[in-house]
Amino acid sequence: MSGKYESGRILTLDAVSAEHGVSRSVAREAVRVLESMGMVASRRRVGITVQPAESWNVFDPVVIRWRLEVGDRKAQLVSLSELRVGFEPAAAALAARRASPHQCRVMAAAVSDMMVHGRSGDLAAYLLADRLFHQTLLEASGNEMFRALNGVVAELLTGRTHHGMMPEKPNITAIALHDEVARAIRMGEHEQAERGMRAIIEESASAIVEEVPPTTTSPKTTTSLKTTTSPKTTTSPKSPAAEEH
Repeated sequence: MSGKYESGRILTLDAVSAEHGVSRSVAREAVRVLESMGMVASRRRVGITVQPAESWNVFDPVVIRWRLEVGDRKAQLVSLSELRVGFEPAAAALAARRASPHQCRVMAAAVSDMMVHGRSGDLAAYLLADRLFHQTLLEASGNEMFRALNGVVAELLTGRTHHGMMPEKPNITAIALHDEVARAIRMGEHEQAERGMRAIIEESASAIVEEVPPTTTSPKTTTSLKTTTSPKTTTSPKSPAAEEH
């Protein structure tokens, strides 16, 4: 991704190990991880071939994170927002039909936390509440395919915050829309839940288009062999059992 290794370049495990000052076993594990992301292809008697961007697993949360760090950030965020339009409104509509009382309480509590942290400007705490809201909504849809896309949404929300694309205090309109969706799901109003989620995404996308400056690094069909340990699955923070009102 950084442009150090051009698409089509062939490397050897020994060369990778020597260049990065790591053991062959560490280099082999790094190649294995990158291969699982579609970023390199490894074959006996051929070597390690750097793959073009078209081959990357763009749904992998780590790939999303790296692209936000070194690629055309604005284009990546717009692309992710367009993807969200395709599934989150439908997930919200399903959640209005299938959400459990506990899931409804978790979403309501997440919105309350967003309000509190939004007023105080605690973006880190706001992000946790925002991620919990969307994770719970996707789980409440009862569709395992939608649930599997939680990593995509989480990386979008996280990247927007970590790269300074959020205002000092989150938009009160965005918080109100989350509250509207939570209420619609609790009341079983699937059409309202779908409309509200679409409005959330459109509000977020418009802020990206207006506020994100272009990055200096242009997207390239290149990759880097630098990798990190894949993130472990963590348990979402438990939300207080907020009373419905």
